[in-house]
Amino acid sequence: MLEKIINIALEAGKEILKVYNSFDKFDINLKSDGSPLTLADKISNEIILNGLKTVSNYPILSEESKEIPFEERKNWEKFWLVDPLDGTKEFIKKNGEFTVNIALIDKGTPILGVVYAPAKNWLYFGSSEGVFKKEGERILSLRIKKPSSPSKIRAVVSRSHLDEETLNFLSFLEKQTGKQVEKVSIGSSLKICYIPEGKADIYPRLAPTMEWDTAAAHAILNFAGGKLVEFRRKNLLTAPELKYNKKILKNPPFVAFNPYAI
Repeated sequence: MLEKIINIALEAGKEILKVYNSFDKFDINLKSDGSPLTLADKISNEIILNGLKTVSNYPILSEESKEIPFEERKNWEKFWLVDPLDGTKEFIKKNGEFTVNIALIDKGTPILGVVYAPAKNWLYFGSSEGVFKKEGERILSLRIKKPSSPSKIRAVVSRSHLDEETLNFLSFLEKQTGKQVEKVSIGSSLKICYIPEGKADIYPRLAPTMEWDTAAAHAILNFAGGKLVEFRRKNLLTAPELKYNKKILKNPPFVAFNPYAI
């Protein structure tokens, strides 16, 4: 099944790139009907939905179909959770930091995830079979390890959504751990993927996100040995894990992290 999901993500990414490479970043400012961003969203969504229907009969919840009422969704045990194009601002800025996200959710927990950054040709995928990154022709096995620097914590932060509350938490983290916090910037769900890859140790996200923004990368982080939990200023190791298919699809503030780092 995972191989089929990877192929669907690759096909969606291929079509997104055709749109991405056809416009200048100064041609688009807002997501609106008829814009290159909206076109890429719709094409990717159609490819993914059609592809998933050939893989299983599980229901599908996508950012493009978020109107599905909770009365219908609440009875779902397994379902696909999709963001056909994550990283709106990154797409518009043409910095390549946008992704295709596909996750399989089982009773509120992600059990399979594929995150594909087509402009960078980075493919992350994970399940109970393991977690991997394919970069060009190289395939790397990813596993959470002790940080290389015992005196630093690398905190990945959003290029577009860095807020004062997050900065305050990072200051608190420095005082609590006695370590220097070094900021790392990247867009979209790549922020979570940086942790199992060893490029970052923690990602606090206190600004709003939706379930489809995090689910695929959450699965990858989980199976690599990391954690993604509801935000707590203290005791992150015992904080509840982020859950999916809630009545309201907005995520609470959360922290993704390497347990060895805090």
